[in-house]
Amino acid sequence: MALRQMKYMGCVAAMMIGGLGAASPCDTTQRHVVHPGESIQRAVDRAKPGDTVFLRPGHYRESVLIRKSRLRLVGAGRKTVISPAGKRAANACGQGGNGICVVGTGGRPLRGVSIRSLTVQGFKKSGIWASGTDRLSVHDVASRKNGVWGIAGEKSTRTVIRDNAAIDNGDAGIFLANTVKEEGGATDTRGTTVTDNRLSRNRIGITVRRVRNLLVAHNSITGNCGGVFVVGDESRPRAGQLTVRNNTILKNNKHCPGNSRLPFIQGSGIILTGAERVLVTRNDIRDHVGKSPLSGGIVLFRSFVKTTNERNLISENLVLHNKPVDLANRDPKGKGNRFVRNVCRTSEPAGLCRRHGEHRAHPSSTGE
Repeated sequence: MALRQMKYMGCVAAMMIGGLGAASPCDTTQRHVVHPGESIQRAVDRAKPGDTVFLRPGHYRESVLIRKSRLRLVGAGRKTVISPAGKRAANACGQGGNGICVVGTGGRPLRGVSIRSLTVQGFKKSGIWASGTDRLSVHDVASRKNGVWGIAGEKSTRTVIRDNAAIDNGDAGIFLANTVKEEGGATDTRGTTVTDNRLSRNRIGITVRRVRNLLVAHNSITGNCGGVFVVGDESRPRAGQLTVRNNTILKNNKHCPGNSRLPFIQGSGIILTGAERVLVTRNDIRDHVGKSPLSGGIVLFRSFVKTTNERNLISENLVLHNKPVDLANRDPKGKGNRFVRNVCRTSEPAGLCRRHGEHRAHPSSTGE
């Protein structure tokens, strides 16, 4: 109580000094507490930029649409659970089959939204969906058993996706793209980071499609059909100029049927298809087994529109016990791709693995 009174007196003093027309520090941020049985959306609608909406432990059956910058949606940990309402959805987010949506409007990005410490599960499309955002942060979220993506975003920059778990989702655990419903060149994410996440039993652990300038690092990816997919096509600018490093990618051996873009997926660690200037380095990739054209530890593969991989560097990875091979360059028309100092035993073509301390790229790995 004393602290609250001191804050109140400070606000009053600031108003007196600054005049009645000045904004009070008390008006800058507020904390809106929501209990089970109450509406999260109502609290979000009441909140102002800079406010925090705090969710007490319990089960909330609704979708949440955020259209305000600098809003923080914070749960009490994994015991704060958001799932579908089980009736006609009340907002556009739920009508689209999503759990939590962060959406910019009018061509202006939504800035500085934070989502953390909660579980979102069972939605027809995505657990968390973002479009038109800048500096969105998703931290300590569990996204489970959603029909398509666990955590997904498009048209967004400087996103931070960290310390989350995406499990049992129908497509990618984490999915980032330039746009979902339109074609077009790769967009610059301006330094998006996907780090320290746990991805398991999805179709693909992490998919980055037609984007540039981002980091995928220190993630644990296991039990999916495929680990990490970097996907591009013939559009300009090309997908790539990004880094995939220090990830642990193990036993992604589920079988998933193919689609119009790719053959069936099974036993794939890291796939580059139609990408350029991707650095894949210092990853631990082991124990993948499959008979798909995409099967293997690290695989370069032409895109579905026959666009080649160019100037990618695969270096200093530990790639072992993958079948049919640890390293595969199945893009013979690709140019400037290099395999350097990787610890492995088998490759396609032969000679891509480091042998007896050899640190020089094998000539056949360049594609030139």
